Amino acid sequence: QVQLVESGGGLVQAGGSLRLSCAASGRTFSRYDAGWFRQAPGKERMFVAAIRSDRITTYYGDFAKGRFTISRDNARNIHYLQMNSLKPEDTAVYYCAARRTGVQSFEYWGQGTQVTVSS
Repeated sequence: QVQLVESGGGLVQAGGSLRLSCAASGRTFSRYDAGWFRQAPGKERMFVAAIRSDRITTYYGDFAKGRFTISRDNARNIHYLQMNSLKPEDTAVYYCAARRTGVQSFEYWGQGTQVTVSS
């Protein structure tokens, strides 16, 4: 029902910034919650941020508060993750995700984009 494709990953120095994008295809994307997760090698996938379909209500993992910002453009079917003040421990594959409002678990996932932060 919804397909997601991430872009914007890459190599950045500590203290730098990256902006990830997630393009969605499918009907009525504006009715879905959107989110970002990340997974470092050998570690569990971790929640990063989410935004409700209202485009206002947001949630962040503790490590992301004050540094990362999630937003969405429903007209373009895209949601974003702006990452500032990046640290080497932010290095991971970042995945975008989406779910229908009222569904507990995220249902749709992108392929992931690599973010590498050097010191």
